[in-house]
Amino acid sequence: MSQAPEARPSPPSVYHERQRLELCAVHALNNVLQQRLFSQEAADEICKRLAPDSRLNPHRSLLGTGNYDVNVIMAALQGLGLAAVWWDRRRPLCQLALPKVLGLILNLPSPVSLGLLSLPLRRRHWVALRQVNGVYYNLDSKLRAPEALGDEDGVRAFLAAALAQGLCEVLLVVTKEVEEAGCWLNTS
Repeated sequence: MSQAPEARPSPPSVYHERQRLELCAVHALNNVLQQRLFSQEAADEICKRLAPDSRLNPHRSLLGTGNYDVNVIMAALQGLGLAAVWWDRRRPLCQLALPKVLGLILNLPSPVSLGLLSLPLRRRHWVALRQVNGVYYNLDSKLRAPEALGDEDGVRAFLAAALAQGLCEVLLVVTKEVEEAGCWLNTS
């Protein structure tokens, strides 16, 4: 009599959008929220609200292909009752209360390339980090698939490496209650 093979739990489903145009801010928002809540059209509407009388909107690319700034990300999160808190890079990462943080959005320098040719230019790129079922993931839209970072130590190591390269900004995505209480920060 043969035994049935033991059922293995399937890996957790991790939502991950891939890069399109200059929409990394939209992808980072959706990836950190783990669902498609924002589109290019929604981001453009936020830009119009932020600068209603502006002919050339300062919150996005002149070409209309994206490249949204931090104000668009912050307004999008506020519209959902969430907040973005700037992480002060001078603080030790051990003070970051990761269990109180929904996710992180990083703004990193990114090389510019034309096909296989890499240009000596740097642009800014938005990247989401998020915990799903106890594992932190790098949800960079330029990756083919989410990259597991592991536990809190893994995400802190990733953040330390990104911050050490300089020109990296970190936003903590938190609830309004966490923002108001300031409990995203361990002070002990």
